[in-house]
Amino acid sequence: MISQTPIRPGDGRYLFRGVMVGDGHRGAGTSLRDAQDEAGVPPGIWKGQCLAAVGLVAGDVVTERQAELLLGEGRHPAADRIERERLEAGDDPAKARRATVLGRPIEHNRSPKTDKAKERIPLLGMHLVFRPPPTAHLAWALVDDEDRRVLELCQDIAWDKTLEWLGDSVAQIRWKGGGKHRAGVRDGLLVAVFRHYESRAAESKPLLHDHALVSIRARRPDEKGTWGNLSADSMLAHIVAADTLYVLTFMEEVTARLGWAWEPREVTPGRRPVMEIAGIDQRLIGWQSTRRQQIEDALPIITAEYEAEHGHAPGERAGYALACQAADRTRPPKRKELRSLSELRAVWRESAIDAFGADIIDRLAERARAAAAAVWARVRPVVDVALAAVDVVAVVYVMRGAFKRHHLLAEARRHLSYVLRGRPHQPGLDEQIVQTVVDDYTRPVGRGRMMTADLRALYPRDTDDQAVLRPLTRKRTAPLYERARLAAGALTARVHATRRSDRLGSRTRPHIVVVPDATRSRPYQSRTDRKAGRGQEHGTDVATLELTHATIEAVAKMAAKLQDGVRERAATRGPAPRPVPAASPPSHTQQPGVQQTPGRTPTGGVA
Repeated sequence: MISQTPIRPGDGRYLFRGVMVGDGHRGAGTSLRDAQDEAGVPPGIWKGQCLAAVGLVAGDVVTERQAELLLGEGRHPAADRIERERLEAGDDPAKARRATVLGRPIEHNRSPKTDKAKERIPLLGMHLVFRPPPTAHLAWALVDDEDRRVLELCQDIAWDKTLEWLGDSVAQIRWKGGGKHRAGVRDGLLVAVFRHYESRAAESKPLLHDHALVSIRARRPDEKGTWGNLSADSMLAHIVAADTLYVLTFMEEVTARLGWAWEPREVTPGRRPVMEIAGIDQRLIGWQSTRRQQIEDALPIITAEYEAEHGHAPGERAGYALACQAADRTRPPKRKELRSLSELRAVWRESAIDAFGADIIDRLAERARAAAAAVWARVRPVVDVALAAVDVVAVVYVMRGAFKRHHLLAEARRHLSYVLRGRPHQPGLDEQIVQTVVDDYTRPVGRGRMMTADLRALYPRDTDDQAVLRPLTRKRTAPLYERARLAAGALTARVHATRRSDRLGSRTRPHIVVVPDATRSRPYQSRTDRKAGRGQEHGTDVATLELTHATIEAVAKMAAKLQDGVRERAATRGPAPRPVPAASPPSHTQQPGVQQTPGRTPTGGVA
């Protein structure tokens, strides 16, 4: 999952003494690189498509001074050199310093001329933390070095693609009109990424995760490429969609490189399940879940406080914020002892063997591969876009009532992870599901591009069936997500019934069935193309996949018609006459296997 916190002036101590040097303790006067070596964590690296604009390359090591300038002051990472060159060229100190600032200086917000100067606190960046599912932590900590490096590579690819999506499709910058208008950034984000290996619990627990410090500075899409500030609300609104993309990408990379499969696991009854590696002993999750248990113990107290203050249970967004608040409240102090990754892995392995035995630990990867074979034998990784759209709109409608496009996108990616179990999806398939929902099952409501489910489109002929509509329209005592799954099940059953009646009535209803595509070479079609020929885009004919129930029923129906035609023609013409030998006397004994036919004529024919 992804958690986020803002970076503001004054957060430098936490960043430089904690995030950038692992979760240990950095002594006073120790350089950043020495502290990272002592903590056994790799140095931070620069990422993002905007690096060329500041003279950096992806993969360059993040120095302490670069981080101070960009993330602490909003200035160019090479501000010292630029300011020195300007002074040598004859500029006054104020002008030389202003030349190093990217966009508006943070001092502007503290000026008396600025509106609401006392309430405004400048934002310098966003702190995103990427954590893979719990069983991935266990596998990374306990498998051999080769598989460990593969899991780290999968983690790198997952957060890299997520940050790229945020920069290309989500990031917006204030544009003209006093910042009221928004436009896409010119060339992506500026990000510093730091990897950690363990949790902050008092007892060392494996927790592979990455801290991504995203700068608020970005370039506008004008000819000069002027600098400005990202729209923080747009980034925050898409955090859940980014989280689902990160998990989906990580699952696909693990399945493609290690051959493991994934299964949903219900952590809390009535809440969303989490995807875990199939075959990993569930008891191992409790072995390393001390920190999680602390958060779960604190969460009911914080939730009760929220309900007492607002008078209702928290929704999806508020529940996510309360979970982050519970994590902050239960955050333990940093440890002072420092150990390398090899030492940590030795400690983790010894602890797990003492708790569960060497057989479970040594055969962890082998059991995961065997479980994956069982999953693929049981689960068919095929995506029906029509059913996926119905499932997505039902869940989002029950969970939120009114929603936006990014809510549908997050749920579509969850649906792909549940259905495919780690198999790759075709590029743009999540957007295709969302567009199907928007076109067929929603209607606008309120302002700000809000929409809601169109119940008439979902139930065009069955609006009198209150038993089916109840999960969508009435409040229930069941948990919110459980009601959402009931609604999705009711709608899915109706789609199946409609298709069955269409097949029996010989009416073809085109729908899209998508299978994992290893080549990923088919481009996503536009909305206009999709409306012109929805049945052909990203779709594979059912007959080319396998003999499905629809194909079998069609063949059986055709065979029945052929047999009926043969019987009708035989009854009309009669059977062919069979001559009887003259020397043989008429016999009234029936031969075995031959039916007697009444009404024989004297010549042996049949009347």
